[in-house]
Amino acid sequence: MDEPAVVSRIVHDSYERSARLMPSGLWWERLDEDFARRPEKFDLATADRLQIGAAAAFDHAVRAVFGTMVGATAIPFGFNPIELRRSMRSVGLYAEMAESGDPTRFFREPPSGVRVRVKRGRWFPRFEPEDGVCEVVRFDSPFQPVHPDQHRPYLRHERNRVAYARMIRHRDGPRPTMVAIHGFTAEGYLINEWFFALPWFYRMGCDIALFTLPFHGPRQTRFSPFSGHGFFAGGSSRFNEAVAQSVFDFRILLNWLQRERGVEQVGVTGLSLGGFISAMLASVEDKLAFALPNVPIISVADLMLEWQPIGALMRAALAVTKLGPADARRLVAVSCPLTYPPVLPPERLMIVGGAGDRLAPPKHSRLLWDHWQRCRIYWFPGSHSIHLDRGKYLTEMARFMVRAGFLQPGRSR
Repeated sequence: MDEPAVVSRIVHDSYERSARLMPSGLWWERLDEDFARRPEKFDLATADRLQIGAAAAFDHAVRAVFGTMVGATAIPFGFNPIELRRSMRSVGLYAEMAESGDPTRFFREPPSGVRVRVKRGRWFPRFEPEDGVCEVVRFDSPFQPVHPDQHRPYLRHERNRVAYARMIRHRDGPRPTMVAIHGFTAEGYLINEWFFALPWFYRMGCDIALFTLPFHGPRQTRFSPFSGHGFFAGGSSRFNEAVAQSVFDFRILLNWLQRERGVEQVGVTGLSLGGFISAMLASVEDKLAFALPNVPIISVADLMLEWQPIGALMRAALAVTKLGPADARRLVAVSCPLTYPPVLPPERLMIVGGAGDRLAPPKHSRLLWDHWQRCRIYWFPGSHSIHLDRGKYLTEMARFMVRAGFLQPGRSR
């Protein structure tokens, strides 16, 4: 690549010459056993260090809340010693698929002709452009779990079997469409309108869409204590299948945009869990114009070991079952973007990471950066929740999209 991969002023010491974190071969076996405790250091100016420290402190508080929420609901039902033993007995099919390195074995092609229902959206309270149309997109997901043991428990959640997206499109379309994928528990339109700067990208000339992940918002399980609860609460197999359905349903939306709406280019960006899914899509769907994960989680097993108090509970459950971090990673390796090579070239890949992120620590972005042949990456001096220098990284995102041929240079409106 002609330009440096690191396009921000927040960099590691000798960053582009630094040793790679991503091991060769089966990453879940060869990644450092203590990866969850590994610090990720940056070479920072004093002002940046102070900003990052303050933002990271807020993340620690949020992480404690999330760790308690997930720990209180996921450990009892999906990650206790009994369920871990059961997961290890049924991991064979998933492990075989992961070890093959072939994403098509797990991420199956959706059928054509899925009926998509569209209606005008009247509940976009902040951004309703005069030259555009707000729409709610729905379709019945024909997804079938990959593992036979998951068919009955997964498909009994009827609300999750209807997929949703919200769109704002120009009346003079079709235009290139940027699809944003929200984070864990954070499907609300207003927060995502701000985080993804959806009005700004709309004015840059593209249409925009917000895709709802399984078990979130209207797709929540019955009696769900919070949005997204079902994504993790059923254990490692539930998580694997939820990732598979996320990719499956997104591809139905992509096919509909291209075949029925005539959209020539569709790109994807995502935040946190949405960043994970957008990274996964880069290993599956070559029709994407680009993939741009923002503060992505990458190794879910290591993340759960790092968050507290869920990390302590997970370590205790692993110790009782005489398992280690490599075993925990193996349970979910089939649904991890590190397991498969990207089908998009490096020039159509970009990562945005927060130097002070304590919910999806920067070492996760760096793992993905290594795996993606050190594509473009932007580090901002903030955390998972507080995105300082956001205007600068949005500008870099727009430049990246121009280089990818998705946006026209200098276009607004």
